[in-house]
Amino acid sequence: MTKKKFLLQEQDIPTAWYNVIADMPNKPRPMINPATHEPIKAEDLYPLFARACSDQEVNYTDPFIEIPEEVRELYRIWRPTPLVRAEGLERALDTPAHIYFKNESVSPVGSHKLNSAIAQAYYCKAEGVTNITTETGAGQWGAALSMAAKHFGLELAVYMVKISYEQKPYRRSIMQTYGAEVIASPSMSTKAGRKIITDHPNYNGSLGTAISEAVELAMSTPNCKYVLGSVLNHVALHQTVIGQEALKQMEMAGEMPDTVIACFGGGSNFSGIAFPFLRKNLKEGANIRFIAAEPSSCPKLTRGEFEYDFGDEAGYTPLIPMYTLGHNFSPANIHAGGLRYHGGGAIVSQLKHDGLIDAVDIPQLESFKAATLFARSEGIIPAPESSHAIASAIREALQAKVEGKKKVILFNLSGHGLIDMTAYDRYFANDLANYEVSDDEIARNTAQLEKILR
Repeated sequence: MTKKKFLLQEQDIPTAWYNVIADMPNKPRPMINPATHEPIKAEDLYPLFARACSDQEVNYTDPFIEIPEEVRELYRIWRPTPLVRAEGLERALDTPAHIYFKNESVSPVGSHKLNSAIAQAYYCKAEGVTNITTETGAGQWGAALSMAAKHFGLELAVYMVKISYEQKPYRRSIMQTYGAEVIASPSMSTKAGRKIITDHPNYNGSLGTAISEAVELAMSTPNCKYVLGSVLNHVALHQTVIGQEALKQMEMAGEMPDTVIACFGGGSNFSGIAFPFLRKNLKEGANIRFIAAEPSSCPKLTRGEFEYDFGDEAGYTPLIPMYTLGHNFSPANIHAGGLRYHGGGAIVSQLKHDGLIDAVDIPQLESFKAATLFARSEGIIPAPESSHAIASAIREALQAKVEGKKKVILFNLSGHGLIDMTAYDRYFANDLANYEVSDDEIARNTAQLEKILR
């Protein structure tokens, strides 16, 4: 088991979030109104999101945005999180690479999601909101927001993707323990859900569907706001506490990563660890490589199209510039439920389009093989989502071995997998499979896009 940990003190918790847009050579294109194609302004988002989050969403100028003291005080419950040198994994791979991971699994809910959940719940409460709605894939975001909502006295309804609702009952139990209402999506409680069930009676759901239902409920409920766990700019912003801490910790370790890796669904944990290090490339001329590791069954960054698309299945959201498989894309029922989203956030998509970050796709069986090796060498059972980052880190470490070069690799362990043991049971029983999306399926879905960027 590994022993090298690099720990910060409470005073080292960042006092501001880092807004990478201010430093980007090419800013992300704005979200646009699907009817008029006019850029969305902050006030256009006020009916749906907290005002502060809406303002953060369209802030293209301020590199740092102050963290409210009440939010920072709650961060102190578990932050700063450890940076760990994965010496056990290095030995298992017999690699000259130095592998580090930022351990976000130590939060009360077991993942990085609490970084933004607390911030968004705080802003809703400060605005006088009483009810909030959201979606969740694997349940990590729903669990985090449930805890945050309870702290601030907000009523929360969570639309949980149906396949995860069934595969991960204990995540549902966590949300209910904190007092949230959890609804399997698609459901009969919304117009969007009823239409999808009518058209596809056996549909197991997607994040796009769950977003549609949560948005619809928020817009039809008095004094209610919608709260999102990934994709949007303000969510990525809140997560940058991860990378800012990791920068200090890598300096403590006396090294700087050659490669920074995180799993990728909508982009929250990737943004969180990558953007503060990307600033070194943009402002200091560093040459750090960034890898977003997504599932082969939902390969938007590696095989999707860079175009405007809806963030949800029903088309309730503004159009977002993103790498997308099409908002009607139906992902395979992999156990990494948090990565089953059709598109990438606008910031990450622009960075990918400009060649400032890379992406790889990881088959499901490779991710579980990597997760098992990591658990046996480091003692932590990772979430299926995080396992994609581990698999990518292992690829990089083995390549360093082939080349005979020392390489410093940093990845984000975005969450633990102690509530995902059903997935591990199926893996050990040889009851899991890889899923590959055909070119024809991707082409059919992306053919429906408006092609605004052409």
